[in-house]
Amino acid sequence: MITYLKMAYRNLGRHRRRSLLSALALGLGTALLLFIAAFFQGEMRGSMETTLRLNSGHIQIRDVDYDPDKFSVAWQYLIENPGQVAEQIKTIPQVHEATPRLFASGIVTVRDEAVGVQVMGIVPDSVANEPYYNGLVSGDFLTADDRDGIVIGYPLAESLGLAVGDQLNLLVNTANGTVDEQAFTVRGIFTTGTTAYDKGIVLLPIGKAQAFSGSGDRSSTIFILLNDREQADAVAAAIQGQNYQVKTWAEMNELLVLINDFSNAYLTFINLIVLGVTATVIVNTLLMSVFERTREIGILTAIGMKGRQVIGLFLTEASLLALGGVTFGTLVGWALSAYFGAVGVYFGDLGISGEMLLEDRIYPYLTLDAAVNLIITAFIVTLLASLYPARMAANMEPVDALHGSN
Repeated sequence: MITYLKMAYRNLGRHRRRSLLSALALGLGTALLLFIAAFFQGEMRGSMETTLRLNSGHIQIRDVDYDPDKFSVAWQYLIENPGQVAEQIKTIPQVHEATPRLFASGIVTVRDEAVGVQVMGIVPDSVANEPYYNGLVSGDFLTADDRDGIVIGYPLAESLGLAVGDQLNLLVNTANGTVDEQAFTVRGIFTTGTTAYDKGIVLLPIGKAQAFSGSGDRSSTIFILLNDREQADAVAAAIQGQNYQVKTWAEMNELLVLINDFSNAYLTFINLIVLGVTATVIVNTLLMSVFERTREIGILTAIGMKGRQVIGLFLTEASLLALGGVTFGTLVGWALSAYFGAVGVYFGDLGISGEMLLEDRIYPYLTLDAAVNLIITAFIVTLLASLYPARMAANMEPVDALHGSN
C-alpha cells in the first residue's frame, strides 16, 4: 500500500497544476454542496421553529366544530372556560405552557387607509408570547387590564405610518354576526422577523378581545408548548374531552413536513449532479495520465504487475485527488456555513403559504450527519468515476503499450 501511495503521489506530481486544478474543482463542488445542504437545512429548521412558535404550537385544542380558517367567534365554535382548561393541561408533566387564544377577523383603519388583519386575543404574561415581547422595537407590551391598548407588527405600522401612542380604528366580526368598531392606542410595535406574518396580525389582551367580539369567557384554541415536541402524540392522547379536537404540530403542519421530506430527496439529486460534474474532471485527469503513461504502463505489466494492481494504482491516485479536494471543500463549506449561519442570508418578505411561515433572513445550519454523508458520497462518486480510466489502463496489452509514446 505504501508503494502505491508513493507511486501515485509521484505520478500526480508530474503535472502539479493539472492535479491541483482537478482537486480544486472537486473541492469547490464539495464546498458548494455543503453550503446548499446547510442552507436547505437552515431554511427548513427556521421555518419549522417559526411556524411552531407563532402559528401552531406543539398542540392545539379546539372545539370539535371549530374551523381555523374562518376565525369565527360564534359561541358554538369556541371553548368555554378556557382558563380552567389551560390550567388543567398545565398539570401534565411534559407541558411547558398552555394558554387560551381568541382569533377574529378584523380591519384596521387609519385616516383613509384600511388593512385586513387577524386579531389575536392573548394572555399577556404567558411565556408563549415571547416572540412578540422579545421582538418589541418600540413601546411596551400589553397588560391584562389594558382596555384600549393594542400591539401591532412593524410592517403594518410602517405601511400605515403609525408610531407608539398613535390611534387606529379596529373593526371586528362579533359573535352575533354584526360588526363592531373601536379606537385603540398603539402601545407597542414588534417584529418576529417574518414580514408576511407581522403585517397581518394585531394583539389584544384576551379579556378585551372577548368583550369586544362578544364571545364571553371563550377562546378559539388552547395553545400548548411542550418541553419536547416529539412528546406531542403522547400528550395529545392524555388530553380528554369529547367536545374537543386535539391537533399535534405534525397534523397541523402536514405541508411543512411534506416539503421537508421532499427537500431531502431534492438535495440528494443535486448532490449527485454536482458531484457527477466535478468527478468528470478527475476522470479527465486520469485519462490524460493513461495516454501520457502508455509506455510506462506497458513496462509495469511486462515485468509482472497484474491488472488489478494497475487498477489499484489509478484508484490510489484518484483517492489522493479526492482526499485533497474534499478536505479543502469541507473546510471552505464549513467556513461559509458557519459565517452565514451567524449573520444569515437576507431574502426579505418570502410570503406565507398556508401552514408554512418563512422568515425574512435564513440562517444556514450544517449538521454533522449531512456533512459526513456528503463527504462519503463525494469519495464514492470520485472512485466510481475513476474506474473507467483505471480499467482502460489495466486492459492494455503490454506489447502494444510498449510501442506507445511517453
